[in-house]
Amino acid sequence: MQSEQKQWDKLIPLLFAVFLAVGIGARVWRFGAVPGGINQDEAFAAYEAYSILRTGLDTSGYPFPVYLTAWGSGMNALESYLMIPFIALFGLEAWAVRLPQLIVAVLSLIAAYGVMKRLIDRWAALCGLFLLAVCPWHILLSRWGLESNLAPGFLLFGLCFFLRGLEDHRFFLLSALMYGLSLYCYATIWPFVPLILALQAGYALWCGRLRFRGRDGLCVGLSVGVLFLLALPLMLFLLVNWGWIDEIRLPFLSIPKLVVMRGGEISLSRMPENGANLWSIFLHQWDGLLWNGTKPFGLFYHGTLVFFFVGLYYAVRETAAGLRRRELRPAGLLLVQLLAGVLQGLMIDVNVNRVNSLWMPAVLLSAAGIWFVCSRFDIRALAVPLVVYAALFIGFERYYFTDYAQEIALHFGSGLEEAVDAALAHEGDILVDRDANYARVLFYSGQDPDEYRATVKYANYPSAFLDVDGFGRFRFGSAAAQPDKSLIYVTGNCTDLNALREAGFTIEQYGSYAAAYYE
Repeated sequence: MQSEQKQWDKLIPLLFAVFLAVGIGARVWRFGAVPGGINQDEAFAAYEAYSILRTGLDTSGYPFPVYLTAWGSGMNALESYLMIPFIALFGLEAWAVRLPQLIVAVLSLIAAYGVMKRLIDRWAALCGLFLLAVCPWHILLSRWGLESNLAPGFLLFGLCFFLRGLEDHRFFLLSALMYGLSLYCYATIWPFVPLILALQAGYALWCGRLRFRGRDGLCVGLSVGVLFLLALPLMLFLLVNWGWIDEIRLPFLSIPKLVVMRGGEISLSRMPENGANLWSIFLHQWDGLLWNGTKPFGLFYHGTLVFFFVGLYYAVRETAAGLRRRELRPAGLLLVQLLAGVLQGLMIDVNVNRVNSLWMPAVLLSAAGIWFVCSRFDIRALAVPLVVYAALFIGFERYYFTDYAQEIALHFGSGLEEAVDAALAHEGDILVDRDANYARVLFYSGQDPDEYRATVKYANYPSAFLDVDGFGRFRFGSAAAQPDKSLIYVTGNCTDLNALREAGFTIEQYGSYAAAYYE
């Protein structure tokens, strides 16, 4: 029996390579083309990166801010800083600004394998790698650049290096770095990262796995120092925006004062409603937002919840047994991340991306459930769920690159880039439909950042979500009943297009948008 097991174990490196290749292929095939167009949040994050690259200032004039002032109520900064080298090399291209998300997602596949190997064994690790590789939620997340969607990857990296740190305390330095950087991915996890670290460290301390003597003690101390230094600018950011200290502007760093501080996003008052919404999203694996998931296939395929609850049972049983014996069971650390995600979901008005820290531990616990069920029989039994998930994955890929690609292109303003380019080829001011969103126009036009800061006029200042009346050559509104023949128009509104056509304008149609000019 043992010799037979060893024969099967020889397949692990090959299966690892195959599963990783499948995961990478699902994320890089037609990368940048699907989803077509660009989301307004990733467009603004990219333009902020472009502004910092070109001028050393964000769009509000802050040098190298720790938190962007985009939209008025801010935006997480790490994604923009990671975009800068790719914009420097390739320009403002959708595929280029999405590369940080893709790279983090691919590294997450490897980290998932490492975490599951230490949680259980290498066969469970293959389950975790494969389930994440074919997971619809993670594939969607990896293919566009929403800044908050970096958080699951960095939290996973933090956990992976924490597990390595239990074996060699030097890895705690990397764990602290990853958890510290996660704070710059998504503001609503700020209260929960300290909770994760406190519970993980407390659990390790209870079980005698933290050592404070000699080199090990030095590594622990340095790790705490790294985490504190990374968190300090954000602590100052909170003090600035609570009005306790003045904003800080240094040549190499800024702690900005936002137009409006969205301090009410985390609240205890709506926990019952938030809990019900969270459970509904978890149960149905759908929040109604196309960019967060697919209704036919769910976040990690319908039916996977059965394995999740089996994995949850396994992890709770292991952790409880370890606590009684004061033996650290790595499954307990995964439960800590799950708990933090649930608490986050209870305290905010959730959709899938707002509680994105929950889904990674959910996928890995589901993989643990698959392993647990199959291990009751024989290692060859793993082939059954893997074949089923492979079939589901094939169905998902066909849907993603056909029907889904067409639907998401509409949501992401497909055709706007070409319409803006066509408008810029003509002399005169350009009137853009407000529905196009000014962040997309900034991105596609490559508007000079200095000119933008000098000319921008806001329609609703001050506001948590600023809208603009115009900047540079661009104005925002809709075509009047009698269009101005001195203007060039960019619109996707059928009523406006009819009015422009009747007024004798030449219409050039590009996907969902058109450029109109009078000759």
